[in-house]
Amino acid sequence: MPPEDAAVETLLELMHKNDVPHTVIIQVIHYRWDNSYLADVLKRYPRIFQGVCRVNPQDPSAPDQLSRLTEYQGFRGVRLSPAAGPEGDWIRGPLMPPLWRRCAELKVPMTLLIPVTRLPDLHPHIEANPDLQVVIDHMADSPLDDPKALQLLLDLAHYPQVFVKISHMWSLSSQPYPYPDAGAQVQKLLRLFGAERLMVGTDWPISLKQLSYGRAVDLFRSHLTFLTPSERQQVLEKTVQRVWPF
Repeated sequence: MPPEDAAVETLLELMHKNDVPHTVIIQVIHYRWDNSYLADVLKRYPRIFQGVCRVNPQDPSAPDQLSRLTEYQGFRGVRLSPAAGPEGDWIRGPLMPPLWRRCAELKVPMTLLIPVTRLPDLHPHIEANPDLQVVIDHMADSPLDDPKALQLLLDLAHYPQVFVKISHMWSLSSQPYPYPDAGAQVQKLLRLFGAERLMVGTDWPISLKQLSYGRAVDLFRSHLTFLTPSERQQVLEKTVQRVWPF
């Protein structure tokens, strides 16, 4: 069990204090393929939360597992986490096309916690499933001082169903809150993807090492001053509603 208090009751209290009505929860990587706690949360609070599960990408039965988690336990999508090294080469392997096709058939998004150097591996899967919504987490953790790496993420902008979470600003930045150097990277994504394909994320509870839940929410509500009011509403709410309708 991680040391942070990440019980759903704690999250509900934080959401209430910060006027956050809905949250999409991603299955925590610590528990690998055991989605049972999040499944219980979705059953107890179906109008407040949506959940993204994990399945073992190296298990041939992963597509059927995803179908069961979607159809019987209320999950809306799956997250894959290929590593940058050879141990992540399964993203190019034979088990991937059936899993991506199943996502498309179920009409649930494919979410990827992925290093920026792995992004070229996604192109064949995206092109084979043009209607599938694909969400790139944390700006692919693209280093702020590496334009060539960022270009790998920007290259995905020409796929209309690819979305990017502008989260992990606190992790990428070398400057204090509200992380203006990371904000400059968000601006570059905004120019190519548009606000309609960007969404925020609190990274709670992992982000507690750096900032509170309230400050994480306020980062997007009150800072990033380059956003127009309509763009701010879009990244805070409307893009999420497009991918995970409440």
